[in-house]
Amino acid sequence: MKTELHYYDIYPKVFPVGKEIEITVKPLGCHAKFKNPENVVLRVLGIEDGSIREFPKRNNNKAVDYTVDENGTIRFKNTFEKEQQYFIRFCDKETDKKLVQLNVYAVADDLCGRYPLIGDLHMHTCRSDGRQEPAIVCANYRKHGYDFFAITDHERYYPSLEAINAYKDVPIEFNICVGEEVHMPRDNPEFGCDPHIVNFGGNYSVNGICDESDQIIESGDSKELRSYNGAECPDVITADEYRKQVLELAKTLDIPEGVEEFTYAGMVWVFNHIKKAGGLGIFCHPYWISNVNHVPENIVELLMERQPFDAYEVLGGENYYEQNGLQTHRYYDDRANGRKYPIVGSTDSHSSVNNENAYVASTMVFSPANEKDAIIASIKDFYSVAIDGISKEFRLVGDLRLSRYACFLLKEFFPLHDDLCYEEGRAMKDYVCGVEGAKETLEFISGRVQKQREKYFAF
Repeated sequence: MKTELHYYDIYPKVFPVGKEIEITVKPLGCHAKFKNPENVVLRVLGIEDGSIREFPKRNNNKAVDYTVDENGTIRFKNTFEKEQQYFIRFCDKETDKKLVQLNVYAVADDLCGRYPLIGDLHMHTCRSDGRQEPAIVCANYRKHGYDFFAITDHERYYPSLEAINAYKDVPIEFNICVGEEVHMPRDNPEFGCDPHIVNFGGNYSVNGICDESDQIIESGDSKELRSYNGAECPDVITADEYRKQVLELAKTLDIPEGVEEFTYAGMVWVFNHIKKAGGLGIFCHPYWISNVNHVPENIVELLMERQPFDAYEVLGGENYYEQNGLQTHRYYDDRANGRKYPIVGSTDSHSSVNNENAYVASTMVFSPANEKDAIIASIKDFYSVAIDGISKEFRLVGDLRLSRYACFLLKEFFPLHDDLCYEEGRAMKDYVCGVEGAKETLEFISGRVQKQREKYFAF
């Protein structure tokens, strides 16, 4: 956490452009107070408006009047006319030397009412090939600062329901969504491949449509374990019926020579069902090296051209360059060539502790609410960026405008947010492990994250 965040609380941090805003700067301890505030000038500088030395006519060094109360709390009003980050700089009145600099951000109308949420849309537990049980994975990710996520075990939907049910009797602000990684039967293993597809938030299991899936073999055909909150879901069909449906679909898709018809049509079949279920269909890690690249390049190219998916996993899973680096290049090349599609970043984690890949990527979504449907709609509407967390210094992939804003938030807001998340995550783990008093702790701290958002975002 930056030293300034330990010394001063400035709020709101984010607010609309073109509207007069009252900003409060509260010193966090007597050591942070200005001893002689009458000798301090407050200046406002827009980060994108050019050097004050080289572009003096732009008036990008405006002095602003302020008041100071007996506790050293400073208040001032200002109208910020352009969407960007602003420096709130306190300087010595005589020398103009910088004493303290804090940061705020003005956003345009379309971002007003959209709160930044960090989540993971692709991860695993011991119900497939991961290490910890679903409820423990939830707690560990909340401790790390995540606002939402989905457990997406291979060929299984019921572990995500298990995670949700584990916390159904306590108030938590962590949004646990349903999900699964979809693997349907192949037509012929000699020429079919199994490109991995994530069903994030779908109201029914796509794996659970086929009687050969682990979802059905392990948990049966009960709609209770194949759907969310009693949602309607398709009847279970045989693998032969599934293959028949895919081959019929293939006839309608004009699949080019050199692309395995059943593989591509099978992917479209899955994406169509995820849409029908109200979920987000994610095309995952095409440049994952599984002996060689997992998905042939001509299939990747066809998918990017036709876009049957809802979002592309531009970051996720591995810390070698070839996967995330090349997936990022693919995204920017496609943007340059006029193709635009939503992106996400996910860990594809198989362990939530003692795992160097546990938090390699995530997604920041700008959403009106921390609710599944709002998150899905926001991603589809291009209000997301992917966060590369492989190195200590984060990297961002996505639209330049949103990446600028996300960079500010990762430095100025999320360290404070993550402190609260850690406490809730720890209490969540205590709760599922049967520690006395954990439920009371969760009840006591419930609502703090929402109050923090309301404090720092003046929407």
